[in-house]
Amino acid sequence: MSDCDTGARTETGTKTEAGTTTGTGTKTEAGEATETDRRAEGAAHPRFAEALARLGLGDVEVVRFPDSTRTAAEAAAAVGCDVSEIVKSLVFAADGEPVLVLMDGSSRVDTERVRRELGAAAVTRADAALVRETTGYAIGGVPPFGHRTRTRVLADHALLAHPVVWAAAGTPNTVFAMESGALVAHAGATVVDVRERAA
Repeated sequence: MSDCDTGARTETGTKTEAGTTTGTGTKTEAGEATETDRRAEGAAHPRFAEALARLGLGDVEVVRFPDSTRTAAEAAAAVGCDVSEIVKSLVFAADGEPVLVLMDGSSRVDTERVRRELGAAAVTRADAALVRETTGYAIGGVPPFGHRTRTRVLADHALLAHPVVWAAAGTPNTVFAMESGALVAHAGATVVDVRERAA
């Protein structure tokens, strides 16, 4: 799984000494779900699964974890990659109109930069109700595309620094990997510079 490999797995499907993930779809000595189990259970949110199929991306692998990957740090720890390789899909309101910003997990969105980019009078973080109304997903599980409504999308250019990135698949404990350029393209995003700078 690219340079964000999740860790110890065997090629043969046998158990590892530590009882970690194997390739068989059976339980390990530690009683944890195997990687195959995760993928078998790991269906994306139905709306996002439909979006993948519609875009011809049915072969995209969605991984489900037993614990929450709601935050970028949780997702990075579960996947085994750097937090900057996680995509945060964040909804803001620009003069009352929703806009989605895709940001790497190690950075924060500078709303003033977003405001200038959009030519808006004011940009604020969307509340949970607006996020669900706009995307069809709850905060913490919003994917970068496959939303209920068509919304303007901005992607910070730092996402393209990584060949492959990981994003939510519609729920707080499912993720998928995709080439960063392809993800930005499927999201219909405009690449911009909207990261918050250190003081």
